[in-house]
Amino acid sequence: MRWPGAARYRCGVRCPSCGADDDKVVDSRAADDGVAIRRRRQCLSCAARFTTFERVEEVPLFVRKRDGSSEPFDRDKLAAGLGSAAKNRLDADAVEAIAAEIEEDLRLGGPEVSAEAVGLAVLERLASADEVAYLRFASVYKGFDDAGDFQREARELTRLQKK
Repeated sequence: MRWPGAARYRCGVRCPSCGADDDKVVDSRAADDGVAIRRRRQCLSCAARFTTFERVEEVPLFVRKRDGSSEPFDRDKLAAGLGSAAKNRLDADAVEAIAAEIEEDLRLGGPEVSAEAVGLAVLERLASADEVAYLRFASVYKGFDDAGDFQREARELTRLQKK
């Protein structure tokens, strides 16, 4: 659906002084550390100036669980899992950076990702960040039953790192 007057490139913002919706942009600049655009506008009807802000509306990200249910992605939950695996191994800033990197990669994949994709992304990042944290996370994610599972995973990790 097109806005009325889209051919004239009207913004659809009403002047706070007179209520007219015809204005021109006088100045644009980045705001909020580049997250928003601040636009200074002037009403073409009454010449009043006013400011608007333009921000990107993020599309919500959902995680499809193994049982088929879906829940909103929770970066805090991801960071908590990473933090548990990396306890006394990586500092909080490193954990947060890994969580942010994973979230960014997952968002590129579309509005819904599988829980498996999230787990594999965590394993991939931890494999290069810290081997012990990787094995801790893998033991929970892959459901290790005995010491043999740890040995197999440690061999696999060593094999992957040699490539």
